[in-house]
Amino acid sequence: MKVLLAIDESRYSQAALRAVIAQLRSDGTEVRVLNVVDWPADLPESLEFTPGALASGPVMSIRDDARRLSEQLLVRTAEQLRAAGFSVSHEMREGDPRHVILQCAGEWQPDVIVLGSHGRTGLDRFLLGSVAENVVRHASCSVAIIRGGR
Repeated sequence: MKVLLAIDESRYSQAALRAVIAQLRSDGTEVRVLNVVDWPADLPESLEFTPGALASGPVMSIRDDARRLSEQLLVRTAEQLRAAGFSVSHEMREGDPRHVILQCAGEWQPDVIVLGSHGRTGLDRFLLGSVAENVVRHASCSVAIIRGGR
């Protein structure tokens, strides 16, 4: 079985990791852990007023920090899965998580995509969008949404 585990630094992703370990057999299960760095979305508003060339240093520093934190998260998660007996690979990509998760799934062809959900409803969901909802609507394989971490 091939499992694509899409994670971020949230407690909801930790719940998804725990669910994979608790609910799936490790024998013959290959887990690819994916973290999507959505770094342009995390830029401070103050950089909007910084003249062109002067902004590049802070922007690249923020990107480098995001990539470093992503790699640390991926390594920690992969270690936990390996300790539970799973075959694991991990990957960091940049972009909009709603699209990148589906792109990775299209390339790797997992049997199931597992991700945590923040459980946003109403206006928050409308304004912020829902990664989980988008993946469920457009994935060509099964999707397990883990609601937890509360």
